[in-house]
Amino acid sequence: MELEFESKYEINRTAEFIISKSFTRIALQFPDELLKDSTKVVSALKSKTRLLTDREVRFFVMADTTYGSCCIDEVGALHIDSECVVHYGQTCLSPTSVLPAFFVFGKASINVSSCVKHLIDYASKSDKPIMILYGLEYAHVIPQIREELGLSKTDSQLSVANVLCSFISPSKDPRESMEHPRPYSESDSSDSLSSSRSYRLGGLTWDLPEGSKIEDYLLFWIGSDSSAFANVVLTFNGCDIVRYDAEEDSLVTEFYQQRRILKRRYYLVEKAKDANIIGILVGTLGVAGYLHMIHHMQALISAAGKKSYILAMGRPNPAKLANFPECDVFIYISCAQTALLDSKEFMSPVITPFEANLAFSRGSEWTGAYLMHFQDVINSVKSESEAHIRSEEPRFSFFQGGYVEDHKTNDQAKNGEEDTGETMTLVQAAEKALQLRGNDHNSLTKQTAAKSGPEYFLNRVYRGLEINSENTLPEPYIVGRSGKASGYKHE
Repeated sequence: MELEFESKYEINRTAEFIISKSFTRIALQFPDELLKDSTKVVSALKSKTRLLTDREVRFFVMADTTYGSCCIDEVGALHIDSECVVHYGQTCLSPTSVLPAFFVFGKASINVSSCVKHLIDYASKSDKPIMILYGLEYAHVIPQIREELGLSKTDSQLSVANVLCSFISPSKDPRESMEHPRPYSESDSSDSLSSSRSYRLGGLTWDLPEGSKIEDYLLFWIGSDSSAFANVVLTFNGCDIVRYDAEEDSLVTEFYQQRRILKRRYYLVEKAKDANIIGILVGTLGVAGYLHMIHHMQALISAAGKKSYILAMGRPNPAKLANFPECDVFIYISCAQTALLDSKEFMSPVITPFEANLAFSRGSEWTGAYLMHFQDVINSVKSESEAHIRSEEPRFSFFQGGYVEDHKTNDQAKNGEEDTGETMTLVQAAEKALQLRGNDHNSLTKQTAAKSGPEYFLNRVYRGLEINSENTLPEPYIVGRSGKASGYKHE
C-alpha cells in the first residue's frame, strides 16, 4: 500500500525535482478530494528530501483556493514566501505569472486491455484516422496503450497526443508567457482551424501530417465527462468525437447536451450586444496574461460606447453577482477549463472574453470556431480588426425586435468626452426625476437604459401613495371596530 501511495503521488520524482532546483520552501496545492492525503504526502516528501540533501526543506499545504483548483494559486503561495508550487490533481496547465510550478497529475485506474479493445472495434467501423486524447490523470497508461496498439511514429491512422509538460517556469515578459497551447494555426490563412498542423489544448499537444485537417479526424477521448472534455467538444465542434468512460468501461457517442452548449453561448452573445453596463469578473490571479486580457476587455467595451466595472470576488455565484444589479452582463476572465460558467440561475448572463469580442466588435460573425485561451482571443481580435471597419450604422437587435443605435461613437471616446457625457446624462436624469408630469405616471417609468452604475441607481425610484391632485378635500373618517376579538361590541 505504501508503494502504491508513493507511486500515485510521485514522491520520488517530486523530491528529486525539488532537490535539483535547490528549493527550500514548497507550497503543496491539493484539491478538496485529495486533501485527506495531504499529511501523508508531506511526511513522505520530508523523509525523501532528508535522504537526498542536508538542507532543511519546508512544505506548506494549500487548500480551499480562491479560484478554480485547476489553476496554480500563486497568491496563496506568495503569502508564505514559497519558491515553487507543487500542484496535485486535475489541472489546466495554464502558464504562471511569478512562481514555477510542478504538476503531479495522479493515476486514475483504467482497464487498458478493455480500452484498447473498444478503440480497435470502433476504429474498424470508421474510415477516418483517429486522434487519441485523454485526461491528464490517464497519462501514466499512455505508453502501455501505445504498446498494445503497436503504434509507430509514422502511423497515420492512429495517433496519440502527448502531455505538454509537467513543469512550468514563468516568463519574465507577460506577453511571452501568454503564448499558451493553442488549438489554431499560426499560418496566415483565415481558415485557421482547417489549415493548422500543430495543436495544443488542455495540457496536450499533437501534430498532424502536412495537408491534413482536424475535421478529417475522429477524436477518441479517454476519461470522464469533465471540464477538459467539454473544452475539447466546444473547440473542435466540427469533429466526430467518441468518449471512453474508464469507470463504466463503456463508449459514449452521443453528446447532445454538449452540443446544446454552443447554441446557448450564441444566445448569450446576442443578449450581450444589448448590454450597456458590463462587469468584468476577475476569475484568476495566477494565469499569465490575465491583466492584459482585462485591459483588452476594458478597451473593447469603451470603444463600443459602453461602461465597464472590474469585480474581484473569488468564485462567482448567483448571490454575489446579485449585489450588482446594474450590470447587464458579466465577462469572466479565467482559465479555459473554468471559463464556461453556467449562468442559468444568475440574474445576468456570464460570458467569456471570446464571446465578448463577438458581441462588442462591429462586423464580427461567429463562424462556429470557439476560442478559450487568452492569446487565441487576442490574435483573433487582431485579424478581425484588419478585416472589418467599424460601422456606425444601427444594428439589428433580436431581443428588441428592431434596429438600435449605440450610445456613443468611437470618435467621442477618443476625444475624451466620455466623462463629460456621463455627467450631463446624470444631471438631466436627476432633473427629469424631480419633475411631476401631470397625471401621466407612465411617462416617469418610460426611460432609456442606464449607461452607468450611478445612473442605474438614480432611475430606481420608490413610488408610494398616489396623490389625487383634482380632489384636495380630506376623506371622511370611518370608525373602526372596538372591543375584544372574541366578541366586538357591534356583533
